[in-house]
Amino acid sequence: MTSLAGRVRSVGPLVSRIAAALLGGYALAALASVAVLALPMSTPQAVLTGEMASFLIYAAAVIWVFAVRSALRAWAGLLVVAAPLSLAAWSVW
Repeated sequence: MTSLAGRVRSVGPLVSRIAAALLGGYALAALASVAVLALPMSTPQAVLTGEMASFLIYAAAVIWVFAVRSALRAWAGLLVVAAPLSLAAWSVW
C-alpha cells in the first residue's frame, strides 16, 4: 500500500496540468479577448474577433499544457503569454 505522500507525488503533476488547462487556459482566452480591443479596429469588429480568437487560444493553451515536459513549464508558458496580453488588456480597461 502506498502512502499518501507517494500518491500526491504521482498524481500531483497531472492535477496541476488539469488546473493549468482549465483555469490558465480560460484566463489566457479571456485576456486575449479583451486585449483585442486595443487593436486599431472598430469596437464591434474587435469584440467579434476577440470572441472567435478566444476559442482558438483556449484550445491551443490546453494542447500546450499537455504537450510540454513538466507542469512547471506548462504554468511558465502560460504566464509568459499572459504577461503581454495583460498589458494590452490593462490599456483598454
